[in-house]
Amino acid sequence: MSGPSTPFPSPQAAFGDIAPAFARLTDEVLFAEVWQRPGLSPRERSLVTVAALVALSRLEQLPLHLARALDNGLDRDTLAEAITHLAFYAGWPCAASALPLLRTAAAARPSMTEPR
Repeated sequence: MSGPSTPFPSPQAAFGDIAPAFARLTDEVLFAEVWQRPGLSPRERSLVTVAALVALSRLEQLPLHLARALDNGLDRDTLAEAITHLAFYAGWPCAASALPLLRTAAAARPSMTEPR
């Protein structure tokens, strides 16, 4: 899931030494199959993934997926609105913890820091 704007290690680099099967499944099943299925665009998959991570307060994975969401065409304002909406369903602390991570991800892209 590493990409030109996503400076995160590949699954092999991240955990191939300790869990090679997990790294392989991440590459071959999650990214090569699940993310490529028809029915949802990469942009829609990113929004669903970010929403799930925020709702579950899985902050460790959120920076990677926020960067990927920006790569996939979501903008800062749309992501901020989604997180704000989630505050009422997933809890205020989940949203409040996610927003600084969005700020950091958007700041890495100067074109994303100006409101529409």
